[in-house]
Amino acid sequence: MAAPREVAASMVAPGKGILAADESIGTMSKRLAAAGVPPSETTRRDYRELLLTTPGIAAQVSGIIWCDETLRQSLASGTPFPAAARELGIQPGIKVDTGVTPLPFADGAAVTEGLDGLRGRLEGYREMGATFAKWRAVLAPDRFSPRAAAANAHALARYAALCQEAGLVPIVEPEVLMEGSHGIGRCEAVTAAMLDAVFSQLSLMGVDPAGIVLKPNMVIEADGSGTRAEPDEVARRTLGVLRAIVPADVPGIAFLSGGQSNERACANLAAINAAAGRGAPWRLTYSFGRALVSDALHAWRGDPARKAEAQAALAANCARASAASRGACGTGDGGGG
Repeated sequence: MAAPREVAASMVAPGKGILAADESIGTMSKRLAAAGVPPSETTRRDYRELLLTTPGIAAQVSGIIWCDETLRQSLASGTPFPAAARELGIQPGIKVDTGVTPLPFADGAAVTEGLDGLRGRLEGYREMGATFAKWRAVLAPDRFSPRAAAANAHALARYAALCQEAGLVPIVEPEVLMEGSHGIGRCEAVTAAMLDAVFSQLSLMGVDPAGIVLKPNMVIEADGSGTRAEPDEVARRTLGVLRAIVPADVPGIAFLSGGQSNERACANLAAINAAAGRGAPWRLTYSFGRALVSDALHAWRGDPARKAEAQAALAANCARASAASRGACGTGDGGGG
């Protein structure tokens, strides 16, 4: 198996990003039902097989994140999902956190759990073929505090250290949520405080920054703020935070979409890359979930005859994201977020 530094670099290769298809069984079942697909182990498998087998997807996607169920499944052909991904030149990844829980004495802030038994689980996932893992910390700006930052940063750093010990690349994902009414300035301040806490803890835990992929939010206003920042402002504020905090030896930053539509997320990503130019020490790309796959799910609706249409929708969204990672993208705002 390739070393974490080598895998991390491949995950942020030029023009490529990471597809997040790691919804839990419960969340994925709800999304299938909302699209008119009876949820089951088989339909969840069929949907994720549709994503992986989209023609040409490996030209824009370097890695795919799955949940535990999918990593253990096989395609209809009998090929295990991790092996099928590797045959395409796509890194297979696994979500390893177990979700959020209220943080004591923190005014409603949450902390992500899943450290218990993680060393053994990571070893098992590596044996199944996973090359990277993901852990998502969730920060709500209206409930943010130094205590919440410290707890989540510590958990992320312990997870990242265990991943590297197991030979896996950790995706480090501290997400400042778009939900709420806060403005872009509040998002900027909370994002900076959280990233500062995360990199302090990563250093303390001995994590090699050249063997991780950072997956942060863009600096953007809340969906209920009543305002809408233009891509140039999102780019300026986002790059300002990253340049102040993120070490230069981190190979790449793969932004989450956070509820933005594909078009808006890509317009902002394109602006970030255009503003960074050749001066950024890291690759600036994407790790989108719904912003890539929602259109495909709603086109498919469980009908085998609509598979090609669904895959075409995914391919179009991936192509737009790939272009944005190179600094070129349209600025419309339709499609699924």
